[in-house]
Amino acid sequence: MRLSDFDYSLPKELIAQYPSEKRDESRLLVLHKDTGKAEHRIFRDILEYIKPGDLLVLNDTKVLPARLIGRKETGGKIEALVLSTGQREEYEALLKPSRGCKIGSRIIFGGGKLKAEVARIENGRRFLKFDCNGNLSKALEEFGEMPLPPYIKRHPSDSDAERYQTVYASKSGAVAAPTAGLHFTKELLEGISGLGADIEYITLHVGHGTFKPVKSENVKEHKMEKEYFEIDGMVVEKLKNKNGRIIAVGTTSCRVLESFYAHVGAGLKPATTKGWTDLFIYPGYRFKTVDCLLTNFHLPKTTLLMLVAAFCGRDMMFRAYEEAIKEKYRFYSYGDAMLIL
Repeated sequence: MRLSDFDYSLPKELIAQYPSEKRDESRLLVLHKDTGKAEHRIFRDILEYIKPGDLLVLNDTKVLPARLIGRKETGGKIEALVLSTGQREEYEALLKPSRGCKIGSRIIFGGGKLKAEVARIENGRRFLKFDCNGNLSKALEEFGEMPLPPYIKRHPSDSDAERYQTVYASKSGAVAAPTAGLHFTKELLEGISGLGADIEYITLHVGHGTFKPVKSENVKEHKMEKEYFEIDGMVVEKLKNKNGRIIAVGTTSCRVLESFYAHVGAGLKPATTKGWTDLFIYPGYRFKTVDCLLTNFHLPKTTLLMLVAAFCGRDMMFRAYEEAIKEKYRFYSYGDAMLIL
């Protein structure tokens, strides 16, 4: 299986730079795996495809305002993307530009109100020590920006603090949004519950590894970076005793659910399941838990695109993508969605 098998061309004007005016007014391509039929709908029409007994699983991770803009003590402008938070001595961060940021280099953020020092460099990765009294999350809330993906060619605005976050985000720790969930409103979720479907939440803190490019032409040689996940015991029970379809909202939820199956198969009791997953799903993988998948449209040659190809078949997926391009759907994080049934 070659990396080039997952390439496609996309007109630049279809890369969404802003979200839709209202969350549930994004477009929705509904793809039926059994026939290959594609329907063109509005996202709120998803209610027509939910059945009583279905279990909708969403990722409640919350995106940290993890991008800091500052300058080196020597004067050069620098951008830092903090990849981890919590109580610790050092924090991994991506620095741009990283050249010249040696051990001991000092960086100033927030007009001098937050300072950091490069504490160590490991395998090319830099770890910073902040003068934040051990509460980096609070410092990021004050001085940080939403870490919009690099294909969004603009500076974050005040509205991104809300729109690059799901309405049900509750557990801080992600550096990227679980974008399939961005289309839901609280009213739409209430409508789904009113149909007799169940809604449950899992957590996967989306890490920078989500955007890590696949460099090996042989796809199987790619190694995923680990990401932290949690599933509550109540959700575990529902997954083990499902009555209807399990609908994963996003590739992140899908990976957690499939990782969960491996854990339960190893004999874990249905208490809170937490840990790290580096599960790489690509064509040939047999899904154990997920029946339906809601997802946005993904970049070429990415592990996210490969997961979708594994779920519905590469040829069917690319036919759907060709249809979406023809119909001028909006792509990537702030773009439209696809429901695969």
